[in-house]
Amino acid sequence: MAKQLPKKKRLTSFRIIILGFIGLILLGSVLLMLPISARSHTVTPFSQALFTSVSAACVTGLVVQDTATHWSVFGQAVILVLIQIGGLGVVTMMASIAMLSGKRLSLSQRSTMQNAISAPMLGGIVRLTKFVVKGTVIIELSGAVFMMPVFIKDYGAKGIWMSFFHSVSAFCNAGFDVMGTPDNKFRSMTSYASNPLINAVIMLLIIIGGISFITWTDVAKYKLKIKRYKLQTKLILLTSALLIIVPAILFFISDFKALPVGERILGSLFQSVTTRTAGFNTEDLTTMTATGQAVSIVLMLIGGSPGSTAGGMKTTTFAVLIANAVASFRRKDDPEVFGRRIGAAAVRTASTLLLMYITLCFTGAAIISAAEGLPLKLSVFEAASALGTVGLTLGITPQLGQLSQCVLMTLMFLGRVGGLTVIFAAISTSSKKLSRLPQENVTVG
Repeated sequence: MAKQLPKKKRLTSFRIIILGFIGLILLGSVLLMLPISARSHTVTPFSQALFTSVSAACVTGLVVQDTATHWSVFGQAVILVLIQIGGLGVVTMMASIAMLSGKRLSLSQRSTMQNAISAPMLGGIVRLTKFVVKGTVIIELSGAVFMMPVFIKDYGAKGIWMSFFHSVSAFCNAGFDVMGTPDNKFRSMTSYASNPLINAVIMLLIIIGGISFITWTDVAKYKLKIKRYKLQTKLILLTSALLIIVPAILFFISDFKALPVGERILGSLFQSVTTRTAGFNTEDLTTMTATGQAVSIVLMLIGGSPGSTAGGMKTTTFAVLIANAVASFRRKDDPEVFGRRIGAAAVRTASTLLLMYITLCFTGAAIISAAEGLPLKLSVFEAASALGTVGLTLGITPQLGQLSQCVLMTLMFLGRVGGLTVIFAAISTSSKKLSRLPQENVTVG
């Protein structure tokens, strides 16, 4: 009797997503090590190239070398490509290239795309991907065109490159900038703190890139007919608006008191928007009060929305947790929002994500604090920035040792691909058990 050949194991969509990001990071590291990538035309150490590649691919913005002064135009272009691919997702970009070449996508490839952009269903995934890519190109080009007059006036022809770089970086919620000079490195957008146009364009790019591609489709389809939006879209828009307005008021009250009223309002709004995984800053974060820094940490951990260029726990996770708490206070069995009931599975996932992010953040912060001898509050800010793929820093990242940099790289990677994605990729799926264990009540609270 012929022996039965073992079945060939296929990679799950979660493993493909992770391997795709790892491959992108390694390729980016090799390219950034090349002498042509550095302004000095010397080989950049692997550790620095790897950290930059991880930060760019994971659209974070934490850096150990100033992007403008260390990297050449070629190196900056490599970083920008990493940001673009990392923002839209490796799988999305690969699928887009395949579609442009005329290839038909298999069912398994479509399933992987569905997980990559958090689409609610498999049907129409190709059409959605085309819509996302087309929308991305239009929005990024528009952002660059609006910023061009200011940058060309200040930097001449170089302003064209700066406009495109910052438009892509802002839309992908990356936070990388090319504003530094040899005498003033790591300055981000501080020189444009009082410029309404630059502030408005960057904030809009951050918000649009971070509200989810699914939200785009609802807005494009139903326009202002909000009642016809999906529940997820309503939650994202409401939560995003509240997470911009309320923190902005808190920042205005607690920080930036030395600024004129107009610039103070602008700075407060920008800080509220950028902490949601973008990473740009117009004011010196080290001068912020403890209250301002604490609010920033919370916002960084919450992050943007699922299926967007942003990282973090996601706005929907935060909304589900709040809705569940309200349901518990009112002694209801299920959380209810906009006339709809939220399922128990969503509540379990949200609770798991909250526990995971808090554990990862404080564990990473504790390791950095112990390894570097830094105050825990500084380490928590840096860890939250990495895990939320934000990129804001209190100035300690460039001085960190190898161990601490490895911790930040791990947090950035987990924050971008998602902690649950890593777990689902590591643990093989098994069939559900038909039997259930006996239930016994446990007192909570």
